[in-house]
Amino acid sequence: MLSDFESVALALSFKVAVTATLVALPFAVLFAHLLARKQFPGKLVLDTIVHIPLVVPPVVVGYVLLITFAPTGAFGGWLADHGLSPAFKWQGAALASGIMAFPLMVRAIRQAFEAEAPAFRDVAATLGAGPVRRFFAVGLPLAWPGILSGTVLGFARAIGEFGATITFAASIPGLTQTLPLALYSAAQSPGGEAAAARLALLCLIPALLSLLISEILSRRARRQRGLL
Repeated sequence: MLSDFESVALALSFKVAVTATLVALPFAVLFAHLLARKQFPGKLVLDTIVHIPLVVPPVVVGYVLLITFAPTGAFGGWLADHGLSPAFKWQGAALASGIMAFPLMVRAIRQAFEAEAPAFRDVAATLGAGPVRRFFAVGLPLAWPGILSGTVLGFARAIGEFGATITFAASIPGLTQTLPLALYSAAQSPGGEAAAARLALLCLIPALLSLLISEILSRRARRQRGLL
């Protein structure tokens, strides 16, 4: 049986992870398609920037967000004046989680676009379909398993985010304290071992399920490409 503290952290984690994933998904599809299909000056630089969250410590991402959106800064101050500042709010936790999940989503979706046979696009073009129509009628349907896989991986990454979230949004119970932050707090508290164990299990379950679903989708996509 979960305590109120654990239930709130669980509900907040799903709220943050779902929001982060849904907001990041359209941008992930756009960037994945751009990197998979287009050749343009600065592509290598853009590819590097997209994947920076994978290679730097999450606390660095959180710190950059903090100095960018802090109410004491110019941009953060303007947002605060208009009631839009995400710092130290659940929206800030979603922003940090979404940025950390974004590269994983792009990589999975990009692989799906790259695996598409050019012949399908060529046939659509001969039938008079323009680039936009080809994207929605051919590209997206064929890449759908990869998009779903990227979405699931993004959700798993977002729900497990710790470093960027605690740096940018802090660990405020009931407001920004997600499951990983609640686990850290319980582990640091005297007599909190039992709560920490339950929270660790709650963190593991969605992560393992997400990886399982992602692998199933990836295998299905590979089988479909083999049949094609």
